[in-house]
Amino acid sequence: MFVTTSNPSRREPVRVAIVGTGAIARGSHLPALTALGAGQPLEIVAAVDVDTASVEAFCTDAGIAHPYTDLDRMLAEQRPDLVTLATPPRFHRDQTVASLRAGAWVWCEKPPCPSLEDFDAIQAAEGGSDGGGPYAAIVFQHRFGSGARHVRGLLAGQAMGRPLVAHCQTTWYRDEAYYSAPWRGTWSSEGGGPSMGHGIHQMDLLLDLLGPWAEIRAMAGRLVHDVETEDVSTALIRFENGAMATVVNSVLSPDEVSRIRIDCERATVELTHLYGHRNADWRITPAPGVASEEAAAWRDFGADVPSSHEAQLKGLLEDLRAGRRPRSSGADGRKSLELVAALYKAAFTGSTVRAGEIGPGDPFYGALHGGAPGWAPERVDRPAEVVA
Repeated sequence: MFVTTSNPSRREPVRVAIVGTGAIARGSHLPALTALGAGQPLEIVAAVDVDTASVEAFCTDAGIAHPYTDLDRMLAEQRPDLVTLATPPRFHRDQTVASLRAGAWVWCEKPPCPSLEDFDAIQAAEGGSDGGGPYAAIVFQHRFGSGARHVRGLLAGQAMGRPLVAHCQTTWYRDEAYYSAPWRGTWSSEGGGPSMGHGIHQMDLLLDLLGPWAEIRAMAGRLVHDVETEDVSTALIRFENGAMATVVNSVLSPDEVSRIRIDCERATVELTHLYGHRNADWRITPAPGVASEEAAAWRDFGADVPSSHEAQLKGLLEDLRAGRRPRSSGADGRKSLELVAALYKAAFTGSTVRAGEIGPGDPFYGALHGGAPGWAPERVDRPAEVVA
């Protein structure tokens, strides 16, 4: 599919390939690419999936010329500038490394990959120190958009005073039918439970707003579902700036909500939504004595740009054209996976885990379950689906 553009500044289009043609590709990746292609040179040259019928139907529906069932062949023949990965996390390392080595930038769905060891292998395959890429960015769309940008600026400049107390909540509901898919609820396929596959979005946004974390304590449990991973976790986090936060991740909560609340010296800022946020989902409550004019300035979020795949992809394409590292790649993308790994280590060992502690030689570096008794797989995994 070639999308025309009114922008003459770049004659050649960015060539894009979509890998994985399931729900996330149809519902998020393709619409974002299509929307952005209306205003800039962008050509979706191919799609890849091992399911021949699926990839052919996807390409027919989207007007994409080249369906493939083999990633390496597609990379060799089409030479895309950007590969978007909409596949299960167990495939992300190999698919990302192959794409990077072929010279393509990568935009990879969360969860990033099942371990820090996998992520570091991806980083090692990125472009050299001289810049220009190719780079691999993770889909962390909740930190993009006007609301997150505005609040991040307020907190960075301490306009509302120092951040003191925070709460990060991802309380969703998933029933038995959800876990009937053979690859769900297993360490090998998903890499983790709601801490990894659901709550990582809000935890990533919390890190983006508050900055580096220093230490974490946690608990995890299997309260309902018969799975290898957890179905609920809680954590206490201390940040480098001194702020203290509670985190709850659950798939047991019929009243579903995603929420971040940060109490600063002079105001409380709160975000309440479910799967994406707009300016109206943010609320700022000033402390007594704050001038109304100042509070009004805090509440002026500007034009509404919702958090979305489109909002993140827009910036990534700008970075690709400029040859600069995009947000949520490299160390910036790794920090959220490191926090998830530390949460699991703290929960499964009962210890306080400090930032930077998990590296080569640590059992939680190569697998998020860390081989912990009662949590590491004790049986052969249920058959996992195979995706290109």
